[in-house]
Amino acid sequence: MDDMISLTFLAALVGAAWRLATPLIFASIGEVFSERAGVLNIGLEGTMLVGAFCGFAAAAATGNIPLGLLAGVAGGMLFGLVFAVFTITIKADQIVVGAALNLLGMGLTAFLFRTYYVSTGKGIEIAQPVHIPWLSDLPFLGEAFFRQNLIVYSTVLVAILATLMLYRTSFGLTLRAVGEHPKAVDVAGRSVVGYRYAAVLVGTGLAGLGGAFLTLGHSNQFVEGITSGRGFIALAVVVFARWSPIGAFFVSLLFGLFYALQLMLQAQASIVVPYQVLQALPYIMTIVTLVAFRGKGAAPSKLGQPYEMR
Repeated sequence: MDDMISLTFLAALVGAAWRLATPLIFASIGEVFSERAGVLNIGLEGTMLVGAFCGFAAAAATGNIPLGLLAGVAGGMLFGLVFAVFTITIKADQIVVGAALNLLGMGLTAFLFRTYYVSTGKGIEIAQPVHIPWLSDLPFLGEAFFRQNLIVYSTVLVAILATLMLYRTSFGLTLRAVGEHPKAVDVAGRSVVGYRYAAVLVGTGLAGLGGAFLTLGHSNQFVEGITSGRGFIALAVVVFARWSPIGAFFVSLLFGLFYALQLMLQAQASIVVPYQVLQALPYIMTIVTLVAFRGKGAAPSKLGQPYEMR
């Protein structure tokens, strides 16, 4: 009986880890694109907040979840366009602009939410789990892997497509070259600026999608600061994953496991550890990751450096 309870707990933990890792997967894979092109975007937190709010607002107005997801992507890309103009065209400091966008995202979404939604208490229908016939009834595997919603399942497709795009296409080869040897790309007649814009828009679009998942696939309501630091954790995931989309997928699952574990442990009456310590687990993991992998990664050589065309 105890073994059965342990297996059930483990299955629920793994399933919850995947769901909770979903926004991290989208945001970190998007940031892989951006950093591979030499652009460090620390504004993921604000971008995800904008995506979460745009997704919620669109779904609340139309009742359409796919439209809400598209709105989240569009909101993220709009924020990314602002970031790209300042950092790529104007060549402002990427860290400063990213920090400013985080503040803007937090302030703007809080203002709009309080203005239009806080008094209504309006919730929305969220994406429901899809039970895959036969597979969802398998012991352990069914609950852990085959009772998720379509947004969660799509993370696998995104990770595979991102890997193929980066390593199996001319676009990906050139984008990676932009982050390593932008002058060579320029001499070859390709636009460094154009590729960096594309990378930032892809990255922020995926970050916006990750934010939209929080309101459309996880919670049925937008609340201020709903991302709870996930944008910053996504930055750590990229470093831990060595700038690899597949690596970002699995590392995000590890962080999702810590999110799920702290939630499930809080529900256990026998656990005497203060809940604040459990809530800090994902953030402690982030700090440990950044310290452990400091200076050990294979970061693009031109990461964070504007390109001066000659």
